[in-house]
Amino acid sequence: MAKFITAREAAELIPDGATVGIAGMGLSGWAEEIACAIRDCYRETDHPCGLNLKQGSAMGDWGYGNKFDGGDRSPLPVPDNDHGARGVTRLGEAGPGLITKWTSAHIGSAFTLCDQARQELIDTHCLPQGVIINLWREIAAGRPGLITKTGLGTFVDPRVEGGRMNAKAAESEVVKLVHFEGEEYLYYPGFKCDVALLRGTIADENGNISFEHESVINEGFSVAAAAKNTGGIVIVQVEYLAKKETLNPKAVKIPGHLVDYVVQAKDPKSCWQADGDYWQPPYSGDIRIPLDSIEPLPFDERKVVCRRCAMELKKGNIINLGIGMPADTAKVVSEEGYIDDLLMSTESGVIGGVPSALPSFGSAYNPECILTPNDMFDLISGGGLDVTCLGIGEVDGDGNNNVSRMGKRLTDPGGFIDITAATPKVIFAGSLVGKAKLKIGDGKLEVVQEGTIRKFVDKVGQITFSGQYAPDDQEVLYITERAVFRLIDHKMILVEIAPGIDLQRDVLDQIGFTPVISPDLKEMDPGIFCEKWGGLGEYLK
Repeated sequence: MAKFITAREAAELIPDGATVGIAGMGLSGWAEEIACAIRDCYRETDHPCGLNLKQGSAMGDWGYGNKFDGGDRSPLPVPDNDHGARGVTRLGEAGPGLITKWTSAHIGSAFTLCDQARQELIDTHCLPQGVIINLWREIAAGRPGLITKTGLGTFVDPRVEGGRMNAKAAESEVVKLVHFEGEEYLYYPGFKCDVALLRGTIADENGNISFEHESVINEGFSVAAAAKNTGGIVIVQVEYLAKKETLNPKAVKIPGHLVDYVVQAKDPKSCWQADGDYWQPPYSGDIRIPLDSIEPLPFDERKVVCRRCAMELKKGNIINLGIGMPADTAKVVSEEGYIDDLLMSTESGVIGGVPSALPSFGSAYNPECILTPNDMFDLISGGGLDVTCLGIGEVDGDGNNNVSRMGKRLTDPGGFIDITAATPKVIFAGSLVGKAKLKIGDGKLEVVQEGTIRKFVDKVGQITFSGQYAPDDQEVLYITERAVFRLIDHKMILVEIAPGIDLQRDVLDQIGFTPVISPDLKEMDPGIFCEKWGGLGEYLK
């Protein structure tokens, strides 16, 4: 039976050198109060130290969470020792030495640990999100690891970088190239998990854990089972306690016999449902809201790009939306009145409804179904999507897209690699040049002041999507507010430009390679450059 303890007592249970597994997305599933106790314990005693952190998704709120509280959404005061963000970054606030190894699919919101990784203080690897999430299941089942084609040809491939994010990572190996029945695969070995650090909503007296208020049914069960089956311990933070045998058994997502310790959080700020919301009932399926109550996107270049992405969809499509600009495509479809004609999803496991963008990406308004991300990535990797819309970091003339490491900025791929490897139609969406001042309206676009961040470059800094490794039958587009490119025969073809811009000055002079210009080059639909559109239905047929 689980023992009920304080956050500080939980921190003191973690041995030096332990491998610690976490689960969740954003703040859903993140044990904030225990993490702060671990930070404070290390500051005061130098223990625990030398931890090896394993995580599947971005865990943290990017600083958004401090802008709202759980009631009237008024500003919250930021304590002097608060860096403006919650999540995994808390573990870096303790200073170097607490975390010395780190493997994740997305580290961008862990600002303090990223700083230490750049200083070569942490051995840092990044792997595809679906790989890490389902590797927990392999470990729990006693299998040696995960064999998959996901990651071939990208920076994860051992022939490229082996998932290494810094020089310190050269000291270790987390992926191997293997051959099976005459084909190449990547092998991701399993490992022993000493501590599972998880969060749910309610624990009963027997330690059964439910996820009522969570917006994501995370991979916590797999992490807990992996820890218990390899001799580790399981610690779970919750917000509420319940009498034993009062939870609906179908609501229990981590059974009590897997749970060693439960911490009831004392600070509500430690139990937010999502990055920007303490609790949104439509995220967890408790209510369904009128979709016209969702605030529409402002009319700017972001909306133009999302409209152009929506034009590539067809009725009945099953669509994955990625973090950033692509996630707002759902709002465009909803505003145009066609959300019921498509099935939107994210890699977190939400299917249907209107996926939320930052600051609560991974959640969705009015979802029809919430799967575990394990199940979601099985569907994705097996070819269960029709279309995905993902972001642009850097794109080069070979069609490579880098969203994982730009210069000194460490972000990592999330589910990007898994999704692009298995989806027949891939749309990359973003601005052509960052920080540009644009004038949009009356069916055209004008560059008022050129931007300072070139997104289309001579050579990407890291290959997150390989244009040369893409299957010949995969449809790949790169959609910006000024131009649309297609990858055809592994060549970048410019197929559309925005009305009102100069091809040479506003497009060709702003990219670091020379694309093939389609003989059928045409203008983008002028309607998407008007404040009111209403033309999506013509494209969804």
